[in-house]
Formats: sequence, structure tokens, C-alpha cells
Amino acid sequence: MPELEYLTRITGILGRIRETQKDNIENAARQFAQTIASGGRVYLFGSGHSVIPVLDIFPRYGSFIGFYPICDPRLMWFNVVGPGGARELLWLEQREGYAKVILSSYDLTSKDSLLVFSHGGLNAAPIEMAIEAGKQGVKVVTVSSHSNFRQAAARHSTGKKLPDVADIAIDNCVPPEDALISADGLPEKFAAGSTVAAVSIAMTLVAETGRLLVGKGHRPSTFVSPNVGLPPDHNEEVFREYMRNVLRGYGEKPVAV
Repeated sequence: MPELEYLTRITGILGRIRETQKDNIENAARQFAQTIASGGRVYLFGSGHSVIPVLDIFPRYGSFIGFYPICDPRLMWFNVVGPGGARELLWLEQREGYAKVILSSYDLTSKDSLLVFSHGGLNAAPIEMAIEAGKQGVKVVTVSSHSNFRQAAARHSTGKKLPDVADIAIDNCVPPEDALISADGLPEKFAAGSTVAAVSIAMTLVAETGRLLVGKGHRPSTFVSPNVGLPPDHNEEVFREYMRNVLRGYGEKPVAV
């Protein structure tokens, strides 16, 4: 086995993403830039480990207002077993009907877009998030394993898998089992690839969306590292603008914050 094989394998996956998904990523970035420039929102969703790229898009140093995470703590784990544990999460994300309840707290419109992450692309939560958003005219972009899409049977009662309900479906180019490294002939592999792939796609989308927005004459309100040297209240103003936009989305008058 080559030394540090994981780095070789994950570098190969990132290369395949660049080679095969360039058009899909560029099309998604154009959609997101159009959404944000027109006053819409790019909502973000993932459950389980697929919440990691959502958390890494916004609020994150180097990202900007226009991205709105949908994070349900019931679909994230904070423990191994018991309350907030993996068993509970894995059960809930397969239950049909829950995503519609989550979206009842969000005022989606046809100006908006939705970015959904799910490696397997088979569970009810991400599929129904995409379906319900699509019913409201939202443009849906998905990131999942297309090799799993090709080989796995659908679990959802509609017979759909995540790429089936996307306007733009991006392949994370990771094999179905996710883990990449074999050792001593064991059937189980180690070290997952989907998180690195998903976060890399996410950051590429942030970069390309920001570049396109600037090209349209739009200056994104960017959350920045304190090492940058901008005025000390810069990020506080970003938070204030985000809060004003959230209130405006629900038909409320902006308040001083």
C-alpha cells in the first residue's frame, strides 16, 4: 500500500470533479449569482455528516450574505449514542414527511435557490427538501455520489433519488461506500472521501458565485477573518445585514440590531 494513500486517492477524486463537473459547477454558480443579485436567497441543506459543507459555507470567513443555512439539530449528531446520537439521526433522516415540517419555517420563493448535500442521495430528508422547494419554484442544485445513484435502489416512496429531483446535479465523484482505504484484506474500508469532496465543491461554488457577482457590479457582504485588517465592526455589520434580510423575508419591518 502506498504511503499516505488517502491523500493520493482524495487528490484523484478532486481531479475528477474538476474534469467532469466543471459545467455543472459553473451552471450552479451562475444560478446562485443570479439568485443573490436579484435579492433572492441560496438556501443550504444537509443532514448527518452532509451538514459539514453547509456549516462551512456561511457563516464562514471568506463567504458572504446570500447563502442561508437550514440546520435542524435533530438531523445533526452531537453524541454517539443516546440524545443527539447517530442512531436517532439515521432513523429520522429516513422518515418521510419531516422535511416539509422543516421548510414550514422558511419563506421560500421562486427567486430562491437551494443547494442540497447528501453522499448517498437516498434518504427522505434531502430528497423531500428538494421536492418541496421545487414545488415553490426554487431552483435546486444537489451534490451526491452519482456512482451510488447508478447502482443503488431507491428508498423513497416516489421511487426518486436525489439527482432525479435536481435542476443541476453535481457528482462528488466518490464511490458508494464513501470510505477509500483498504487494509490487510479487511472488508471494511477506512477514511471517508465525501466530506473533502463536498466541501471542495462548496468552496468552488462560493468562489465562482462571488466572482460572478462582482462581475455584475454587486459587492457581496463578506464575513472576513480578523487577520485581514478591515475595520473591527465589519463582521458585526455583516451579522446586522443578515438579520435585517431574515426579518424582511418574513414580511417584518427591519429593526435596529
